[in-house]
Amino acid sequence: MELKLVAPDAPDQAFEGAPDRITSDPGPIHSMPAAARKTATTRQDRDSSVDEIYERIYVAILEHRLQPGTKLGEERMADIFGVSRARIREVLARLAHEQIVELFPQRGAYVAKPTIEQARDVFEARRLIEPAVLRRLIETLTPEKVARMRQHSELEADAHRRNDRRAVIRLSGEFHTLVAELAGNSALARSMRELCMLTCLTIFLYDAPTAQSCRNDEHERIIDAVAKRDRARAEKLMLGHLDHIEGSLNLGQSANEADLEAIFKG
Repeated sequence: MELKLVAPDAPDQAFEGAPDRITSDPGPIHSMPAAARKTATTRQDRDSSVDEIYERIYVAILEHRLQPGTKLGEERMADIFGVSRARIREVLARLAHEQIVELFPQRGAYVAKPTIEQARDVFEARRLIEPAVLRRLIETLTPEKVARMRQHSELEADAHRRNDRRAVIRLSGEFHTLVAELAGNSALARSMRELCMLTCLTIFLYDAPTAQSCRNDEHERIIDAVAKRDRARAEKLMLGHLDHIEGSLNLGQSANEADLEAIFKG
């Protein structure tokens, strides 16, 4: 069989009617027609940028760099991230769906600012959900899951030793979402992610000192109880932990306006 060599940059039409051409598997995207390939690549780029912007805003809130009530202007955010306003609207809609951002007609998007009543509702929900999360985790517990929790606890302890306040805040919130993820129920994990973010906003808004509101040693005791499959003790420790966080809140505190450029470009 005679093989016909074709330059790698030749147009697609050059390969039509050439059954003897030898190729390797180009993968699902590269095997598409040019127009479809371009559309798929564009969609991937769009999803990637939306996810990246979403995550940067999420982490900025979780680390208390972006405060409740901050306006997230479309034009300003589009300029900061170098994307279109349509892309920013997509991100804001996703954040609003998770109650992290509030959208107001004719006013725009703002980082959620929980009221006292909403804050109490969040803690009430957490008291109902987190014991259920622990029960399911203990039922499905493996050595690998215990190791994941202990690794996270070590990261928290290290952040405390380094006095890295942002890391302490972020890791403290992520402990609870990690426990929910390890429990293996996606609906519970999704609910915990939203509740933990609302808790974070509440702590920022009412200025609860982080070192007292979510202590690493309390997390360690919960992990110890889970590792021993002591469901009653684990639930009791978690409820006490939530009581401690809520009890540390201070009302009537306000914060200064955030510098968006400094947060995302710094």
